[in-house]
Amino acid sequence: MEEQDDARTRRLPVLYGMVFLALSSLITRLGYLQIAHGADFRARATATRISKVPELPSRGWIYDANGVLLAYDQPSFIILYNQRAASSESPEHLARRLASGIGVAEKDLRVLLEQASKGPAATVDLVQNANIRQVSFIHEHQSEFPGIQVQVVPTRVYPYGDLAGHVLGYVGRQSGQERPLYARKNYNIRQWVGKDGVEKQYEAELQGQLGYRVQQTSSAGVPLETFGWQPAPVAGRTLQLTLNAALQARAQQIVQDTLREVAHEHHYHPTEAGVVLLKPNDGSILALVSYPYYNPAWFLSPQELRRHWNYLWDPKLTPTVNHVIQSRHPPGSTVKPVNLLAALHEGVVTPHTTIADPGFAMVGTYRANDDVRSGHGRVGPVEALKVSCDTFFYYVGMWLANWHDGPPAGQTVAHWLWRDHVRGLNALYLWEMRFGLGRRTGVDLPGELEGLFFHDDAVKQRAVPYSVQAAVAALRARGYFPNRSLLYDNAAAAIGQMQQFTVIELAQYVAALANGGRRVQPHVVRAIYPPGARPGQAQPLRQIQGRVMDEVRLPAAHWAVLRKGMYEVVNAPGGTAYAAFRGAPYAAAGKTGTAQVGPGRDDTSVFIAYAPAEKPEVAVAVVVPGGGSSYDTAVPMARRLLDTYFQLSHAPFFPPSQWLDDADVLRRWPGSSGGTPPVGIRSAGIPQP
Repeated sequence: MEEQDDARTRRLPVLYGMVFLALSSLITRLGYLQIAHGADFRARATATRISKVPELPSRGWIYDANGVLLAYDQPSFIILYNQRAASSESPEHLARRLASGIGVAEKDLRVLLEQASKGPAATVDLVQNANIRQVSFIHEHQSEFPGIQVQVVPTRVYPYGDLAGHVLGYVGRQSGQERPLYARKNYNIRQWVGKDGVEKQYEAELQGQLGYRVQQTSSAGVPLETFGWQPAPVAGRTLQLTLNAALQARAQQIVQDTLREVAHEHHYHPTEAGVVLLKPNDGSILALVSYPYYNPAWFLSPQELRRHWNYLWDPKLTPTVNHVIQSRHPPGSTVKPVNLLAALHEGVVTPHTTIADPGFAMVGTYRANDDVRSGHGRVGPVEALKVSCDTFFYYVGMWLANWHDGPPAGQTVAHWLWRDHVRGLNALYLWEMRFGLGRRTGVDLPGELEGLFFHDDAVKQRAVPYSVQAAVAALRARGYFPNRSLLYDNAAAAIGQMQQFTVIELAQYVAALANGGRRVQPHVVRAIYPPGARPGQAQPLRQIQGRVMDEVRLPAAHWAVLRKGMYEVVNAPGGTAYAAFRGAPYAAAGKTGTAQVGPGRDDTSVFIAYAPAEKPEVAVAVVVPGGGSSYDTAVPMARRLLDTYFQLSHAPFFPPSQWLDDADVLRRWPGSSGGTPPVGIRSAGIPQP
């Protein structure tokens, strides 16, 4: 035992010696580093910093109803200038040194660099979608250009160009007016935002959440090390639309082809058109066409925007306006179905009422002519719809106003004008409103306008807006509504000449006629999915249903008259749409409309329809200002649209040899006429920015 203790004692000096040598070496090394390299380490410590760099989220992807990708983000490089990390070098001198290296004109660079000194974020993008050569130059010369940085950012892609451009909308930089709004929502100033269409309407779903990358950088702004994200960016949610991309493509092509043919055959030159196809039972919009078209990708690049500037902002063409929801036009005789329902409900007409039509009606002392100057002979409600007899509806308008060859016995015209005249107008307009006319439909797109009603001002000698709500309230409160209107307004309103509606309102209206009186909210988005999810391969976070906004209940006999009349418009010889639909393998029902818009201007061509007539599964509304009569433009256009719908859905009405394949239609899209925006149309020469 004592021998073991002696052995341990002899080893202790050795161990102490080893510890001493290790500590001495460590102290020597620390001293060396402190004395020899201390200044260098202190400089490096003060020359680097830890920063949180904003990481922009990828915007949510947008698919059509069948899973066709219509908009997505892909990564790209940008070269930006951050004035806070830059030296005191002047913009002129920096632009001169940098221009040749990244291949950007010196004067353009100077303008951009000067913007950074004035902007709230002190940063500006110098190059978007930078190529490898440009990125390599910045990385190789990073120390020479403090404040010049390369970042990877998501860039929006619209793979089918102008397909459904007015539905998709486009994205762009935050404007000065928008910045405070988005700042309150914790947006980075460099995040692009939706400017129109679904991109704007569903901005909160598509944008995603901003992240921050934690990194160490040198005094020259050169990244030295990355430590991850706090927090990581979260991509935007996926949207699935109700649109069928192939039907949308064919519809845009049909609109453009038809307008070209109309210009050649009838010498009409429409510069605007609106089309909607939707499901009448749930409001799902299958195709929405606003002509002329634009490509959302044009707004992503300053070069493309300058190239198309004259076309985009031409006040005569207005391609950036969604004419389906933002343009109002007189509906013409397409309002006759609902006005007939109003007359039947008010009891001024029965299913068996007939009139003798000599080709005109005396509206007071004014002779109001029918389109058929020789008249239609003996006409009842069904025949009046079939041949679109204006004379019958002149009487409907006057009878609803309690005018039968004059005011009621014992009343003066002045007394009638403030009372029964107003009640007659209200009866027409309120029934039209119940079916969605003159009211916002609630479609999930930004900027929707509501239609207008009018009456004449005899003093001003022109039509002025008519407030149905004010007239109803005045009659209820006082028993009269002061106005300077005319008996003619009652007759003209009954044939659709005192109203202006949007295409989407007409679409909602014809859908309600098709489904038996339910006014369903139209919508273009079907479902919202988690970020990165593909429709059909994940559960949606939310599904969007068409809400029933109102329901009109009527006796079956009234609906029977309406349906028979609209059926004969399309399928019976003499019907105003019979010629265009003759030989169609399916039976549709519809109503034509030709709205007169004044001397020296082509009429507005309008048509509404649904098909099949017995069990409607699709409804369509077509409006072409300057398109002439309904059977010149709107009716043949609608026939082609309905044919396409059934051919794409492989309906049994057509043989398999005539069926269309969605993938094949989309494959042909870039080379089709509809895939080529009419940029060649003469523009007004708007100055470029």
